[in-house]
Amino acid sequence: MNSGWLAFLLLFLGVLLLVLALSWRWKAGGLAIQYLGLFWLVQPHWPLAVAAVALISGWMAALVLAITLATLPPPESGNLIWPGGRFFRLLTISLVVLVTFALALRLADWLMIALPVAWGSLLLSGTGLLLLGLSQQDLDISLGLLTTLAGFEVLYASLETSTLVVALLALIHLGMSLTAAYLLSLKGAAS
Repeated sequence: MNSGWLAFLLLFLGVLLLVLALSWRWKAGGLAIQYLGLFWLVQPHWPLAVAAVALISGWMAALVLAITLATLPPPESGNLIWPGGRFFRLLTISLVVLVTFALALRLADWLMIALPVAWGSLLLSGTGLLLLGLSQQDLDISLGLLTTLAGFEVLYASLETSTLVVALLALIHLGMSLTAAYLLSLKGAAS
């Protein structure tokens, strides 16, 4: 199996954890797995040190969110076995996977990039938009923004190798996670 497809499987596993997990721990783990898949997909296009910047900034973003959530009181949980919206989320992520695959076939031919890169980029962007549209929780909105940006980063890596833009994207990832951590801690202190 090609290393691009293994990286795509990591992205897919991270996306599933982000959408279907109930615990913030699993979601933070899904975000970390997602950034590992991102590193693996962009590494053939960028030098190793530049791709490592994307990995480390993504892991730092996941760590900032995890540390913040660990200090907050646990949210009240309802039915943890099969919440009502979970089946709907499973159906919508299945729809995102199918639609992004159909679009990735065209995008890969149009931009002359590998199919795992095109599909991974669209899957991350679609999942980020799904998280933004389906949730009112601050954590899911933050994860949706980070995931959408990661999808752009995968597509950008296959088209351009600007080190300055990679640094800017790393700063955006860290800034978004710090902002989310601040807002989460404010909301946790208010409750």
